[in-house]
Amino acid sequence: MSNNQSPQQSETSPFPNQYSRTPLVIDHGEGSRLYDEAGNSYLDFGSGIAVNAFGHGDRDIASVISSQAGRLIHVSNLFASRPALDLAEALRLGLSSYTFEPIAAVNFGNSGSEANEAAIKYARAYSMRTRGQGNHRLLSFTNAFHGRTMGSLSVTPKEAYRAPFEPLVPGTSVLPFNDPGALEAELDSSYAAVIVEVVQGEGGLAVMTQEFAAALNTLCRKHDVLLIADEVQTGLGRCGDLLASEIAGLEPDMVTLSKPLAGGLPLSATLIPDRVNDMLRLGDHGTTFGGGPVTTAAALMVWEKLNRPGFLSEVRGKADHLEKGLELLAGEYSWAGPLKGLGMLRGIDLEIPEGLENDYMRKTLGEAQKQGMMLLRTGKHTLRLAPPLVITMEEIDEGLEKLSRVFKHLDSIIT
Repeated sequence: MSNNQSPQQSETSPFPNQYSRTPLVIDHGEGSRLYDEAGNSYLDFGSGIAVNAFGHGDRDIASVISSQAGRLIHVSNLFASRPALDLAEALRLGLSSYTFEPIAAVNFGNSGSEANEAAIKYARAYSMRTRGQGNHRLLSFTNAFHGRTMGSLSVTPKEAYRAPFEPLVPGTSVLPFNDPGALEAELDSSYAAVIVEVVQGEGGLAVMTQEFAAALNTLCRKHDVLLIADEVQTGLGRCGDLLASEIAGLEPDMVTLSKPLAGGLPLSATLIPDRVNDMLRLGDHGTTFGGGPVTTAAALMVWEKLNRPGFLSEVRGKADHLEKGLELLAGEYSWAGPLKGLGMLRGIDLEIPEGLENDYMRKTLGEAQKQGMMLLRTGKHTLRLAPPLVITMEEIDEGLEKLSRVFKHLDSIIT
């Protein structure tokens, strides 16, 4: 059923002009649903941009946050807290089998951009202290997105994001994604690091091939170039495993995590091996808020829930169900392209007339809201779906039904 009440929007936004001038004002959420201030309900297939893996209002996470906030909220990085120590150890032990070498240390930050920024800094420190000056270059790939801070933006090749802020960090290069030949021709020991996503979350949901993963593993080892897996959007169950790298066969040296890590609170983690940690010196990097007691306590609960017996197999089953439904729906329309992405991070390309992408995508997302559904966009013309991992089969079917009505509306515009 579509929403009947006029959506409650902020008419005079106090936010910068980079954001919508009339944002929809969300009042509360429950499970896989959001509610605006007018009482309209929305089935959430966006999860706060792949953050809310356990939906809205999860009692376990909320209880841990409340309890820890009453005990200790902040101590800075001058001291340690038990939740931060326990979380770092859980991630170190739980994810070491996914990396080329065991994880020795975990650096906490506040966002995916910060996690990637830390990884870049660590890679340059490692290269400088093992090979000396001049071996500092950074390699990323077409349509990648690694963040908006100056370092992470420098390895994000989208011109619209970069142009107003140039010059950026020097020494960065971009190669075609999924092109082993181009990688072999370019990579050498002048590079400090390669940073890559298994699924390009903001770049159209292209998926890394097994061949490209193998080339990255081999060539980075050959030249002692650190391989950074940006798992900010794909990690922690989103693609059906704890890390999407496992699915692709990628063997990273460092891994970055964030979005779902603390159940909706800001927290990131940069996982590093011994050979990187051994090169770091006191004061090389730091953070005031990263790894605070409340966020890490919440993340410990997220980690426990992710690792409960059968949970990830249930996610894979729901992902298969979603995939089949999306394939059937896309097959009904000539302008709906093939399915993209992995697991519970899926997308459908829409064949939109050149130059009208922004207008059509805006109309599509607006129609979805009218039908009581939250969707995302990625790339120029790809619909992105990232529902909570706890969504039910019935809610997936409901979402597919709503999306079918959105596509019927879009068909009347395109054709």
